[in-house]
Formats: sequence, C-alpha cells, structure tokens
Amino acid sequence: MRSASTTPLLTSRQVAEMLSVSESTLSRWRESGVGPSFIRMGGIYRYSEEDIAAYVKGHRE
Repeated sequence: MRSASTTPLLTSRQVAEMLSVSESTLSRWRESGVGPSFIRMGGIYRYSEEDIAAYVKGHRE
C-alpha cells in the first residue's frame, strides 16, 4: 500500500474530467465547501485519489 506522501496528486483538470464537470464547477464547489477535499499549495489546488473516491462514495444514492 502506498503512503500518503507517495500517492500522486491530481490536478483540477483531471478531477473535473473524472467527475464529468467543468473546472469552473469544481472551483465553485471549492469556494462553497461542497466539493471533494483538496490540498492548497500556494495558489495551486490538488486532490488525492482517495479523497475523490470518498467524495463519490458519499454522494451515491
């Protein structure tokens, strides 16, 4: 199993494609606090695969 420090981080573009939403929608979700968890490094946003999977799992009906 990979440790968190070696897990590749995804860009906003990659996550938007995975979730079939636009990057601007992902940005609005970040601003309103309703989207997947993210990491902010300076002005750059990144997402872990585990956080995206958890977000999707939490929104299944």
